[in-house]
Amino acid sequence: MTVTSDPWTHRPVEVGLVGAGPWARAMHARMLAAGPETRLAAVWARRPDAARQTAAPYGAQVAASFDDLLDRCEAVAFAVPPAVQAELVPAAARRGKALLLEKPLGPDLPAAQRVADAVLAAGVVSQLVLTKRYHPVTDAFLDAARGREVSGARSCYLHGAFLGGDFATGWRLEHGALLDLGPHLLDLLDTAVSPITGIRGSGDPRRWIELTCEHENGAVSQASLSGSVAVPRALTRIELYGSEAPLLYDTAEIDHEECWPILRRSFATAVRTNQPTELDAARGLYLQRLMDQAMRTTS
Repeated sequence: MTVTSDPWTHRPVEVGLVGAGPWARAMHARMLAAGPETRLAAVWARRPDAARQTAAPYGAQVAASFDDLLDRCEAVAFAVPPAVQAELVPAAARRGKALLLEKPLGPDLPAAQRVADAVLAAGVVSQLVLTKRYHPVTDAFLDAARGREVSGARSCYLHGAFLGGDFATGWRLEHGALLDLGPHLLDLLDTAVSPITGIRGSGDPRRWIELTCEHENGAVSQASLSGSVAVPRALTRIELYGSEAPLLYDTAEIDHEECWPILRRSFATAVRTNQPTELDAARGLYLQRLMDQAMRTTS
């Protein structure tokens, strides 16, 4: 997803951040403040102290309310639980703000539909934070997969964050790995193999869930998801099989810090050109439909 144009050079995108939790502090605030494509203009959170702590290192303003945040920015980044994002996005879209959205769009399909409908009605730029899609290793894998004859694929996304720590948050523990990790893996399988036409699941999303995907080209893929296993580090792996030698994608050795400048530049360029990337709210809704189908067929 390398972007070469630089329409933001003389005017960084002024971004307001919604949220002040661990992910907002560790990624969103730091990435947006680093520039030069964006500037962290303001932070709003339902806990004012947390908002101040998030804004202070970067000299950003602390918004008194969500409406106040919208007054202080031209784009909004969301780093909040899916239900909160789905609640707030329509108001930001109606105000004409470009949107940097977390996955999933909402806690369920109806909420995700409302988000996507609001974005479409307002005609604003939207972009999903599907982090791995902004890494050169992912680009190379998807380029290599393009045009390849694939009969089947095996994949997994495993980590132990739900076992404790900052990312064992309420919504993740309630909904499990399908909503949290599923968007990443389903997006990659759908892109690398071919569009997913059917999906069914088995297991418990809060412990371990297996997905079987049928693809437009006749291939079948398997996906294992869990956030509750004791692995040394998060593991995302995809193996494509067919008439050629297997093609492997493995994130074990990649540095996720390399994703942030690419993501930031991609978003700023989309905002300045008013041309969203393929990873927009419509893509998020597509992925949410797949997850909804998987949940409804999980035994």
